[in-house]
Amino acid sequence: MAEARTRPRVVIAEDEAIIRLDLREMLEGQGYDVVGEAGRGDEAVELVRSLAPDLVILDVKMPGMDGLTAARLIAADRLAAILVLTAFSQRELVDEARDAGALAYLVKPFQEKDLVPAMEVALARHAEMVALERSVDDLEARLEARKLVDRAKGRLMDEHGLDEQSAWRFIQTAAMNGRSTVGRIAQRVLDGELVPVPRQPPG
Repeated sequence: MAEARTRPRVVIAEDEAIIRLDLREMLEGQGYDVVGEAGRGDEAVELVRSLAPDLVILDVKMPGMDGLTAARLIAADRLAAILVLTAFSQRELVDEARDAGALAYLVKPFQEKDLVPAMEVALARHAEMVALERSVDDLEARLEARKLVDRAKGRLMDEHGLDEQSAWRFIQTAAMNGRSTVGRIAQRVLDGELVPVPRQPPG
């Protein structure tokens, strides 16, 4: 149940005031927190950017900017999960809405029992997409750091006579001492900014 968790925050964008009111009542009755309302697509985008809701409900047909254009802008930056409302006569817009970034849709007139499952689908799909993109970014960052470290170790071995283990220890120690990452230290080695201090022969 939504009440058992942190209340998901929702922005409603619908140009018909009576439908906005119905949505607000339904959502608040189900434990959602309606943080903003708009009657235009451009207003919806601004609200989402400023309020950072978990989910935005967008009507397809709105003045100023339609819901599909607003959906594309919101989806491009992964600002919120998107649920699109279409009139029954707009069923052909569902594929277009999906291409625009909608993660779920409802056909008007809809019933309260259909609203929450559609919202939960949109929220779950959005969370999966964000998590997947983060893991890809992290993986790419890790791979890039590994490449840098391998190249830096090669330079330390070739130019400073270190064995591989010593080269790695030099990078690791410099990262810890400088409160930096091994990737950044490796880049400094490659840029010639960081070199091992030659050992003084015992005398």
